[in-house]
Amino acid sequence: MRPFEQIVTDYGPMVLRVCRAVLGPQDAEDAWSETFLSALKAYPDLPPEANVEAWLVTIAHRKAIDVTRAAARRPTPVAEPPERPAERGRPEDWDGDLWRALKALPTRQRQAVAYHYLAGLPYQEIAAICGGSVDAARRAAADGMKNLRSTYPAVADDEEEAAR
Repeated sequence: MRPFEQIVTDYGPMVLRVCRAVLGPQDAEDAWSETFLSALKAYPDLPPEANVEAWLVTIAHRKAIDVTRAAARRPTPVAEPPERPAERGRPEDWDGDLWRALKALPTRQRQAVAYHYLAGLPYQEIAAICGGSVDAARRAAADGMKNLRSTYPAVADDEEEAAR
């Protein structure tokens, strides 16, 4: 079995991208940390043949649900505007317009897009994580990408350039 530090090194960036896509930039790092804390506790019992990537995305999915539920219970301050997240000093620059486009997607579509296109999980794993059928996961990812193409211009521009 590989050392857990190697698991964090190998899969940490992918889990952070998934957390950012599902939760947004403010809550992603907390969900990432919680994901790997939970994974560290469960790692010794993980079967050697387990798909580590899918296992981590499943944990991240559950942590995202926890963060969403906790956010729904938190009071929203109205006397002063919320702080804006820093967009510099991170290994990856975060595109706020992309997050707004992702946030506008229905939850199932946002999750399917994140898990398939960012984590690289097959639709069978996505169906197991989110519930539902493989066809429903495939449809949610396809619909999510279609909606992103229509609402986020950078996606359409990149595809036009790739087609040339």
